[in-house]
Amino acid sequence: MKLVIVGGGGFRVPLVYRALSAGQFAGVIDQVVLHDSDPGRLKAISRVLQTMPLPAGSARPHLAAEADLDAALVGANVVFAAIRSGGAAGRVLDERVALDEGLLGQETVGAGGISYALRSVPQMLAVAESMRRVCPDAWLINFTNPAGMVTGAVQTILGDRAIGICDSASGLVSRSAAAAGVPLVEGSLSGVDYVGLNHLGWLRGLTYDGVDRLPALLADPRRLASFEEGRVFGPDLPRLVQAVPNEYLFYYYYHREAVRALAGAAETRGVFLHRQQEQLYAELLTTPEPFAVWEGARLAREEGYLAEARPEAEERDESDLAGGGYERIALAAMRALLTDQPTELIVNVRNRGVLPALPADAVVELPARLDWTGATPLPTGALTPHQLGLMAQVLSVEEAVVHAAVHADRDSAMRAFLLHPLIDSAHAAARLLAGYERAFPALAAYWK
Repeated sequence: MKLVIVGGGGFRVPLVYRALSAGQFAGVIDQVVLHDSDPGRLKAISRVLQTMPLPAGSARPHLAAEADLDAALVGANVVFAAIRSGGAAGRVLDERVALDEGLLGQETVGAGGISYALRSVPQMLAVAESMRRVCPDAWLINFTNPAGMVTGAVQTILGDRAIGICDSASGLVSRSAAAAGVPLVEGSLSGVDYVGLNHLGWLRGLTYDGVDRLPALLADPRRLASFEEGRVFGPDLPRLVQAVPNEYLFYYYYHREAVRALAGAAETRGVFLHRQQEQLYAELLTTPEPFAVWEGARLAREEGYLAEARPEAEERDESDLAGGGYERIALAAMRALLTDQPTELIVNVRNRGVLPALPADAVVELPARLDWTGATPLPTGALTPHQLGLMAQVLSVEEAVVHAAVHADRDSAMRAFLLHPLIDSAHAAARLLAGYERAFPALAAYWK
């Protein structure tokens, strides 16, 4: 079986390769081809993979790098896509334009997420077109952000052969279940009630032995404080909304505090990553120990994740760092699609009427069964008015962004900025779009 990683020079690619070489996913894939538009990054990550220490007897897949996308895709069974349009420098601009307007500067939520999607969607549509032409039977597992919008866009070309993943929802379930004393069975989400959009969702139930254990968890401040989301939201908010929110809902429930923290930081997350990556990739090309250098950078990078949502002195503990793992989710999805080992995962998938209050073709984030036929969302309970209201509003933004990116429609882009719940003024929305057009000249040219 052949796996192609589009964005193969990405920082987290070694996590995928390591999981393919040793452990439960070893042997599923025997050929990995990396494709990236940046030859320097491609060479750097290839050096990391070649020097990665693995246990004795590991099934290291054959590794190749290919600069031409069509050539890389020939014979592919599955494609992972993790590209960052504009690179880390683009993320810096996504954050800064919003912060200069006094609004949230985050790469996937609010104004920055809209800007990022307006660049990511056209690039990923080109990848999807290449797949349709070169390897039409291959599966696309997308974790290019913003994952929900990008997945919805590429499904217009690839249909249900495109599935989106994110590790934040699965990490939330794992950490909450541990705190509630609920054992999770590998490959099963029985008893798990999670619903939302990408980077906007809620864990609403954890049933074990016929009893929903979530209410007791929500009523216990000590147990809530034992895992990251409980500390981020505190004891009162989860109890009031009767759910444990996805960590990204921090930006909605504590919008003022998030803006204040980001605006007052010595540097934005994007600036940190841009500086780190410039130094790191240069070092990876020359150091005699590329894997060791990469591993040190990975730990430093994970420590700073969502730092604005935590008290200044608080560091992420080991359970927080290990709670998710997008490579595990991506490979579990891949194995289910390529073999006879079905699994249940929280993925970005078409609604298909599971949430009747939302459009059937809307991309939502739900528990789903994955097998060789694709991903089928599992039945779930009705949305509360609060959940429906926020999801519907953000979904209207996502639909406008995708339409703008697909059809080069500036009015749709303007509508997305106008409708977003974290953008509080039509005048600000207009200034944001103009600001991103100045920051990214190709975006302004795209409308013409």
